[in-house]
Amino acid sequence: MTDQPARPLYPQATSVAEFAQNIADVRANIAAAAERSGRDASGIRLLAVSKTVPEERLRLAIEAGATDLGENKVQEAKRKAENLADLDLRWSVIGHLQTNKAKDVVSFADEFQALDSIRLADALDKRLQAAGRSLDVFVQVNTSAEEQKSGIDPADALAFLEELKHRDSLHVQGLMTLALFTSDTERVRECFRILRDVRDRARERDLVGPGELSMGMSGDYQAAIEEGSTVVRVGQKIFGSRASIA
Repeated sequence: MTDQPARPLYPQATSVAEFAQNIADVRANIAAAAERSGRDASGIRLLAVSKTVPEERLRLAIEAGATDLGENKVQEAKRKAENLADLDLRWSVIGHLQTNKAKDVVSFADEFQALDSIRLADALDKRLQAAGRSLDVFVQVNTSAEEQKSGIDPADALAFLEELKHRDSLHVQGLMTLALFTSDTERVRECFRILRDVRDRARERDLVGPGELSMGMSGDYQAAIEEGSTVVRVGQKIFGSRASIA
């Protein structure tokens, strides 16, 4: 008996119809999770995470309705934004950013979801001021207490948000987190609750704009919605499993 290769958790979508079905399935799950938590699904944004997806497949997904796109690596995102400039798209950079890449984000991004240092805030603010524009940002909070993850410690988040008030070109929309990667659903939910608690305390001091919560990915976005997420970052459930996680 020969070993059969393991089937991918999320099959690759290779046609407009397959992408449309995947997007419809995710939106149905969003609606169901919203209903379970007594919320309106229209208040939850689906951000399609297109990292590692080549432009030819991305065009199929866009035709199927994925026009709000998230990318981890700024150079990949900038290249795609340039190559797909003929389309009406909204680009979010959702991965860790070095200060020397601030100019690249400013050149094309509509949103940056991984703000985690004053040094980076200053670099972005300087570039934005020079360009005469502003940028929507989310502050990344490390709710899992993992050393390898970027993000502000929850205990430091309010002070950090206070500092951002003096950077006029940065429009804070809310907070973002990456939950613990585990099958223990309760531990995952605890990460989401920590972020929600930080947001609620920040709201009391008018530090967090509309108070969006970007939390939840392909494996946990329904739980995230039940815990209050307003933006879910879904990649593999729309595009298919990645050969390697970059």
